[in-house]
Amino acid sequence: MWTYEKRLQFPVHITRTNPKTASLIISQFGGPDGELAASMRYLSQRYSMPCKEVGGLLTDIGTEELAHLEMICAIIFQLTKNLTAEEAKTAGFDAYYIDHTTALWPTAAAGVPFNACEFQSKGDAITDLTEDLAAEQKARTTYDNLIRVIDDTEVLAPLRFLRQREIVHFQRFGEALEKIKDSLDAKNFYYFNPEFDKQFVKA
Repeated sequence: MWTYEKRLQFPVHITRTNPKTASLIISQFGGPDGELAASMRYLSQRYSMPCKEVGGLLTDIGTEELAHLEMICAIIFQLTKNLTAEEAKTAGFDAYYIDHTTALWPTAAAGVPFNACEFQSKGDAITDLTEDLAAEQKARTTYDNLIRVIDDTEVLAPLRFLRQREIVHFQRFGEALEKIKDSLDAKNFYYFNPEFDKQFVKA
């Protein structure tokens, strides 16, 4: 069970409507490296982690990603609040507007809708944590790109906060990967086990 605290992790106060900016930031809602994929990835992977402590870390970070998803949705909502059809058309937001008006719906900035292929859950601790390290860096890169092209200070403040959390998560996953490696003995550490690898080598 989760306890829901009715506040954003970082405040979002946007006063200027800007559907063009919303159409970019929405990628962190339903895009390939967005917060929805991140939360689903970590909350799924935690069950097969052999180390309880690392499973707990995945639960914590997966939960925080849900908070980040909430922040992204708040940003998009505030950027499109009271949006008119004419404003949507002028800003190139009209295709989204036709299907969803200004409701929140997970999609990438390129228009590709969210699906479960956006995240991996493999069941191997090394594989999954390596995936998580890459995911955090890809999300950080996406925030870097958003920060480069957006000039609204009200939008930039929460984006910079979210970018910083990606860096922290990357560091925690790096620590978790080292902990998992230390807990594996030679017969389980297939990546460096010649006896295991022999079965894949042709005579």
